[in-house]
Amino acid sequence: MDPDDVRDDWASRSGKFSPSYYAEIGPNEVSETLVNVLDHYVHDDARIIELGCGSGRHLAHLQSNGYGNLTGIDINDESFDVMADHYPRLADSGTFHTGALEDIVPEFEDDAFDVVYSVETLQHIHPDDEWVFEEIARIAGDLLIIAENEGNSPERGRADTEVSYVEDDFPLYHRNWKQVFSELGFAQLIREPTSRDTIRVLRSP
Repeated sequence: MDPDDVRDDWASRSGKFSPSYYAEIGPNEVSETLVNVLDHYVHDDARIIELGCGSGRHLAHLQSNGYGNLTGIDINDESFDVMADHYPRLADSGTFHTGALEDIVPEFEDDAFDVVYSVETLQHIHPDDEWVFEEIARIAGDLLIIAENEGNSPERGRADTEVSYVEDDFPLYHRNWKQVFSELGFAQLIREPTSRDTIRVLRSP
């Protein structure tokens, strides 16, 4: 798949792995980990953005735990209709952008956010678009939190596999995220493997 195909697939996705699908699941262990990490490292007025926020289940969990300065980006515009139905308080109070990360992230100023995080989003960035990781690093003023598959899930490849396909449908690119962002100056504070992903907390230089 080329980069446009990958983006188009997520922009129009319905059914499994769609915004509605994740809204029905709701917050999970990653949501809890985000709260625990932020409670330790930042104040509740921290500027927070989620890359690939979907219908907002993680952001809504942050909001219910006292965090109010929330922003999200998602490529699927259905995300925000679903958010209005499932998380109306978040939809009314947050700031949201529809579009690809590659189009939106470069528009933000340096250190625009205290916390930048993604949950199973960066793993879908096509190799031709890896330049966007530098842009993500640029806008992260303090913490970068990523929960991404690195080939460590029994169903999703191994560390020596660069790409696997979920249900023979869309690609998942396996990367060593510590290496990716260490090369951009970030220091890793926490690494927490799960049965599905690896959660990493990194701090900006």
